Amino acid sequence: MQALTILIPLLTSPAVIDGDLGEWKSRAFTDGVWDIHRVAQSPWYDGGKRNRLTNHGNEKASPEDDLSARYYMAWDSKYLYLGAEVKDNVNDVADPAHEDKRWYFKDAICWFVETPRDAKAESFGEGDNAFCFVIDPKKPKYGAWWRHGDATHKYIEEPLKQAQYAIKMHGHGGDFTLEARVELPNVMGAEYSVEVVHTDPDGGGYGGHLMIWGNGDDDSTWTPMRLVGPKTPVARMVE
Repeated sequence: MQALTILIPLLTSPAVIDGDLGEWKSRAFTDGVWDIHRVAQSPWYDGGKRNRLTNHGNEKASPEDDLSARYYMAWDSKYLYLGAEVKDNVNDVADPAHEDKRWYFKDAICWFVETPRDAKAESFGEGDNAFCFVIDPKKPKYGAWWRHGDATHKYIEEPLKQAQYAIKMHGHGGDFTLEARVELPNVMGAEYSVEVVHTDPDGGGYGGHLMIWGNGDDDSTWTPMRLVGPKTPVARMVE
């Protein structure tokens, strides 16, 4: 589906996972701010079936104020680093039918990563991972979640025990910064594929999603991703 390949820069020094992306975001991959208007112009937009935001009748926020985010990724020899700076009008982590695995019924960001990328279309076969973070500053036991597959099973669901993550809330709404790292066997030139699923129920059921760089569980729709060398931060001209 995607002609582009996302290039993930190497960090030459580890990032501190404290909810502040300042020391590494200028050296990471990011491709700008995503909101529902931008997603609606993307090749993976599904006409609003799942790639949507919801209005429950009492929301005054415009779609771009309802949810918009900038996502960041980088790597080193041990970790894949994940970050997001998010504008969200409401923080909602209350699922009336809670199960630990139901991150998608709460405010959450989930990076879907195939390691390594292959030519087969699978829905959580071997090598498929979903690294999911519920945006709850209390960091409950299900706050970092891992969905994955192996040679004989799909949708293996369990806590993401090896993850380190931090959430910093901003202001009185739902704005936040998420910073995380997950252990992956990284090597220069490795080919993965990636998708972000950002959920936003805002008080109602299955609620809203932004799906970015892919279209759901089918890993053949996820965007190719390659690990490359360090990035030189973008500089402004000085006059």
